This record gives sequence, structure tokens and C-alpha cells, in this order.
Amino acid sequence: MIKKWLKLVMIGLVSLLLLAGVGLFFSRGAILRHMAGLKIQSVSLRYGLNISYEELGMPSLTSVSLKGLSVVPVGRDTLLTLRKVDVTLDLFPLLGGDISVREVMTDGLKLSFIKRHGISNYDFLFHRPGGEPDKKDVPVTMDYNQRVDKILGMLFRLLPENGELTDFTVIGQRDSLVTSFNIPDISLKESHFASEIRVEEGNVSNRWKVVESLEPGNQKLEGRILSAENGEEVILPYIGPHYNAVVKFDSIAFSLSASRNAVYKGTVLQGLAAVSGLEVYHKALSPDTIDLDNGSLDYKINIGARSLELDSTSTIVFNRIDFHPYIRAEKTGRWHIKAHIHRPDFPAQDLFASLPAGLFQHVQGLETTGNLSYDLNLDIDFNDLQALQFSSDLYGHGFRIIDFGKGDLTRMNDEFEYTAYENDLPVRTFAIGPSNPDFRTLDQISPLLQMAVMQSEDGSFFYHQGFYPGAVQEALAYDLQVGRFARGGSSITMQLVKNVFLNRHKNIARKLEEALIVWLIENQHITSKERMYEVYMNIIEWGPLVYGACEASHFYFNKEPSELTVNEAIFLASIIPKPKHFRSVFNPDATLKENQSGYYRLIARRLAAKGMISEEEAENIVPQVEVKGPAKELILSPDSVGLAADSLSVEGLMGLEKGLDESGKELE
Repeated sequence: MIKKWLKLVMIGLVSLLLLAGVGLFFSRGAILRHMAGLKIQSVSLRYGLNISYEELGMPSLTSVSLKGLSVVPVGRDTLLTLRKVDVTLDLFPLLGGDISVREVMTDGLKLSFIKRHGISNYDFLFHRPGGEPDKKDVPVTMDYNQRVDKILGMLFRLLPENGELTDFTVIGQRDSLVTSFNIPDISLKESHFASEIRVEEGNVSNRWKVVESLEPGNQKLEGRILSAENGEEVILPYIGPHYNAVVKFDSIAFSLSASRNAVYKGTVLQGLAAVSGLEVYHKALSPDTIDLDNGSLDYKINIGARSLELDSTSTIVFNRIDFHPYIRAEKTGRWHIKAHIHRPDFPAQDLFASLPAGLFQHVQGLETTGNLSYDLNLDIDFNDLQALQFSSDLYGHGFRIIDFGKGDLTRMNDEFEYTAYENDLPVRTFAIGPSNPDFRTLDQISPLLQMAVMQSEDGSFFYHQGFYPGAVQEALAYDLQVGRFARGGSSITMQLVKNVFLNRHKNIARKLEEALIVWLIENQHITSKERMYEVYMNIIEWGPLVYGACEASHFYFNKEPSELTVNEAIFLASIIPKPKHFRSVFNPDATLKENQSGYYRLIARRLAAKGMISEEEAENIVPQVEVKGPAKELILSPDSVGLAADSLSVEGLMGLEKGLDESGKELE
């Protein structure tokens, strides 16, 4: 009797479940539309969107069909439109509550990112949703590993193995400039596809070819982008009109795979990024186009809860050069960044043959023998910038230059013409040698002035190899503290190379080329220290169109540089950093301000330590000079002689060249 009753109950339950299942099956479309309506209402209120569709249904338990979708931010341009999409899901993940896409058939998807007069139709993506509480005071635990793992998991689950995408368009519009990407058709079969992308921007059009393969189950992705037109380059849009930059390439290849690492207890990303025929132009990088034949990064990135690490097994290939960088960034309050590169001996010519055209003009064609090695160490803890460590060392092993190529690195050895610049414009050109009546050899310049300038600018010039020990490290720490490039840490050799060899454009290329030329001149003893200092003392800017020790001595004191006193020498050394503002150190009666006392005592003590003056003289020194030259009139009656630098004529002051504008740029 009991068994019979249980049997009837079981039959009843199964029947109810079957009836419920049948009911759910036949009402699945209504349930889907109800759930979608609730979600659309929630998202619309949170982000200020108008979301609508024409049809939504479930042809089967694992498929969804949507027609006529549109997303329009309130009061803005339409963001998204879609004619039709059919999605087929994997059944078993779906039963477990996960969405895994097996196939997607999409037609007429259009995304429009529009910004006019500073107002965009996508800014809601970067704002806190309406109605959410302000969480700025709530501590947030940053787990980069979990975030990356979640994003990758979602990405690979949503990427289908099969599908078709027709008439897919992405438009980016900024005011009147429109950039469009159109994919006529993509057919994804067993995780492989090849497609053409039509790119239009203004009057410029490109056709790209994209080849990709996906392995969602193994979390792998790889692809290649190249031009669909034979012999043509791929030109990246948008950055040209908006950033005055040009980026072209023959092809780009990339791959990505994700896995878990038990040792790091995090996610590991591995892959390759390679480019061929790269051309880059931007004035902040170089005044000329930078060419790179081949470059690649074979990377391994370890992602922890609070750290990102480029593993030292990663390899960067730069034409004929390859090396293994190590970079680690860890968030402990503020970021703590470490970087290290050790490149053991390699043929020196590989370096100079690999330098991209347009980036290192003065060493193009340089021929060398021997080997080089390189070490970089960087440790920046933003919690304690005073503890910053930095070193960058290039070593030569039997290294020798056998042909200087296109550059003239021996230029300073003989008389040459030097051009002074102001705001990237040449303002004076004069000879550095005997043909210039204002040129003075070192023995014609007071040793007091020589030593005062050296102790002020680069006290170890005659002992270092072009780079002042610790100066770059100190300058980097200071610049990071103040949040701008405020201190350069340049040695005298660096200042000479910058002004004698390189263009006046401040960019990354100039700094890199400057460092390499400094190393070559010092390492190969191309120009002697004495000659370099002689050139330096003859091209330093000391006032409005006043260059060199001779002009400065006559401009301020009406005397030869060999006749300068201790006070006069220290004064001239003090105004080198800001020669255009020399008047600021004077009182209206042409006497020096008292705030110069500290500097005078500092330099005087250094002169005493070098045996140039007595310690008693150093301790008793006061900021006192008697200006007798043309500078005196500028100090006493600046308005009467046209103090504005752009109206200043040196011929009226010293008999120099007439009709030139303000002095050239100060020697940095």
C-alpha cells in the first residue's frame, strides 16, 4: 500500500515537472522579454539611456534572436544600432549558470562614438552610474589577478567558435572629422577567420586584411594585420589629424595565451607582438621619420594580486639587437617599480646598424669594431622617492670607431661655426677659433673664472666619462617629486653635445642621441677635455646676445677675461643658469642683492679647497662687484634702452652684430 502510494506521488511529481517544463518551454519567449525588460529598465535608469528593440525571442532553449536594437544616450547621438543577431549558446555551461557562446550570426551592427564641442555620446561609460553611492572614502582591495582572470574568462567565453558578421561598422567622429571602419563580411569557422577592413578618414582610404584564429577553450588568440593592397602600407587613422603624428607599417602580428601559475599564484600572459616596416613621426620624438625594419616582443607577463611583472625570459628584438628586460610594478600604497636589463657582450656594429633612420642622425653610417655590453638598473618607490636608484652603463670591449659615417663627431677639434638659437630659431652664428677676435684660449681666461664656472656647473668634469655621477639619478628623483621636468642633471659634455651637434628640438630622440654621442666622444677620446672646456667657455650665454668669456667680461666689466677678480668670476658663474635674467640679481643702483651671499660663500669655499684663494678670503667674501660695461646702463635705466629683449641690439652696447633679436638660448 505504501509502495503504491509513493509510486503515485512520484508519478505526480514527474508529471508536474513535465508540465512545468512544457509551460516554460512554450512561454520561454515571454519570460525572456520580461527579464530583458527589467534589465533594460535598470540599465537605462543607471546610465541615462534609451534602449529599444523590435523583436526578441528564443527559437530554441539554447538560442536567442534579436532584431532592431538601438541604444541612444538621452539627449545625445545614437550610440548603437543592430539589424539582427542570432546567438547559440552551449547547453551544459548554461545549466550551470554560465554563458558560453557557440555561434553568432550578426547583421548590420553599427557603433558610433561621436564627440562634438566637448560633448560625447559615450561619456556615460566613464561616469559613476546615477543613484550609486559615493565610494571614494571606501577602501577598495585591488586584485589585478582576479580582474584580469575575470576579463579573460568573460572574453573567451563570449568569443564564438563559429559565426558570421556582416556589415559591421565602427565610426569615430570628433567635431567635423569622421573616421570609419567597415567590415563587409566575417565568416568564423572552427575559430579561424580572415576579413577585409575598409578604413576611411576624410579623403584618405585604406583597405586592411586581418587574419585571426581563436581557441576559446585554451584561452589562446593570435592574428595578423596587413594591407589588403599589394605594396601598400597600413596607415593608422585618427592620430594624424588629432595628434599631428604618422604611424605606418607593413604588418603587425600578435598572439596571446592565458594560464594559471601555481608559483606566482596568479595569471600568466604569454605571446608575441611583432611589427615590420614601421614608420613613426611626431615632433616630440624626432624632427624626422623614425624607421624600424623589424621589431618584436616575445613576452611573459606574471600578474599577481597587487603586482604586474614582465618576466626576464621575455625578449625584445630591435633589428639586429636582442635583450631580455625585467620590469616589476607593485602597488604598496603607491607604485614601486623596478627594471633591469643586462646585455652581455655583443658585436658593437649590431647596435649602430640597428639604430632607426631619423632617430640617430649623427651616427648614421658609423663603422666600428669590438664589442659592447649594457646594464640598466632602475628602482623607483613612489612611497619614498629619495630612495630612487638609477644607473645606465654602456661598456666597450676592444671597441673602436673605424669610420665616422655621415656624422662629424670630430667637429670640436678644429675651428668651427657655432649657431646660437632662441625658440628653435638661429639668432647668431660665430666662429669658435682664432678667426673670431672674441675667441679666447683657456690660457687667456682667468683660472678663477674657469674654476668658478666648473664648480658651479660640473665640478668633476675632468674626472668623469661624460655623465656626472649621481646627477641623473638626483634629477630624476626631483622631477618625479615636483611632477615635471625641472632639473636636467646635464654634465658639461652633455651640454656641449646638445648645443654643438644636435638640433634645438626638445624630444626623446635628442636625449637618446645626446647620451650616445657623449659616450662616444668620451670613451673614444675624440675631443680632449681641455678642448671641450675651451669650447664651452667660448659659447656660454652670459646675457642678451652675449656669448663666451670675452664678450661677458667686456659686457659687465670692460676688461679682458684674464683680468677678472674673484668676485667678478663668481658673479659670472652665478648667472649662467639664467643669463637672460641677469638684472634680477641687482638692486636698482647696480649693486648685488644680499640674497647672493649664500652662493658666493659656497663657490668661494670650493675655490679655497682647490687652492685658488685662501680660506680667510673665502670666509670674508661678500657679493660685491662694480659693473662698468654696457650692462650697467641696462641695470640703471632699463626703459631708456629698451629693456624688452626683443628690441635689444648688441651693436648699440658692444659693437657686435647689428639688427639681431634677443640672445640665443642659454646653454643648458
